[in-house]
Amino acid sequence: MNLVCLDMEGVLVPEIWIAFAEESGIPELKRTTRDEPDYDKLMNWRIGILNEHGLGLKEIQAVIAKIDPLPGAKEFLDELRHTCQTVILSDTFEEFAKPLMKKLDWPTIFCNRLLADPGGKITGFQMRCEKSKLTTVKALQAMGYDTIAAGDSFNDLAMIQASKAGFLFRSTEQIKADHPELPAFEEFSDLLAAIQEALD
Repeated sequence: MNLVCLDMEGVLVPEIWIAFAEESGIPELKRTTRDEPDYDKLMNWRIGILNEHGLGLKEIQAVIAKIDPLPGAKEFLDELRHTCQTVILSDTFEEFAKPLMKKLDWPTIFCNRLLADPGGKITGFQMRCEKSKLTTVKALQAMGYDTIAAGDSFNDLAMIQASKAGFLFRSTEQIKADHPELPAFEEFSDLLAAIQEALD
C-alpha cells in the first residue's frame, strides 16, 4: 500500500513568508527553510521581526487570502489523488493553511499551530510533534504504508530519504548539489510521472 507525502510551500503554493515579506516591505522575512535548516530558530526569528514591526496574524492572513496555488498545482494534485492516497506534510500552521487548502479542494494536511494573544499578536508556535515530517512518515510506515515523498527544502530531506522513493521539486541549486542521489524535477508533469512509476 502506497501513500504520497508532499510538502506544501514551494511545491503546491508559493512561499507564504516570501509573499508576506514582499507585501509588508520587510525583506528579512524572505528567509525560509530553503535557507535555514533549523526550523525553531527560523520561526523564533520571524516572530521577533513581526513583533518589532507590530504585525500579527491578521496581517499575514490578509496576504494569504490573495495567494493562489502555483500554476498546475491543483491539476497535479487532483490527478495524484485519483491515483493514490496523498497527504500534505507541512511545517506551516493551521491558521495559514485553511484558505489554501480550500483552493486545492481540501486535501488532507498535517501541520502545526500558532499561538496568538486575543489581539492577534503571535506569541509562539506549537509543533505537532518533534521532527514532524520524518516522524509522520515513520508512523505511516509502521501502519503498513510505503511512502513516496517530494519537497523542496532542508526540512523535507528526512522524509524524502526515509521513503521508498523520494524527489526534490523546484529545490535550490545548493540542495540539489548536496544531494545528487535524489531525482530533482521542475515540472509537475515530470514529478507526476516519477511518482506514478514509483507506485508500480
